[in-house]
Amino acid sequence: MAKRASRHSQRAKRLRLGKKICKLRKAKGWSQEALAASCGIHAHHLGKIERGETNATLATLLAIARTLRITISNLFQGIA
Repeated sequence: MAKRASRHSQRAKRLRLGKKICKLRKAKGWSQEALAASCGIHAHHLGKIERGETNATLATLLAIARTLRITISNLFQGIA
């Protein structure tokens, strides 16, 4: 049961992070394609991150934060 709850918690955190990235991206008026290209990742991968379907690497999250002109700590603020 604890393992199941842990997986649910991890998915919930991925969803919150993805929604935050999406919100920040849209606030800048950027498409997924534009943000992904600036970060050096594929738009399909960014879509999966925004939907909480995959774990992003630290390098990818740093690239997203840098491109959005925020700190990595700001990116994670309110996620945990």
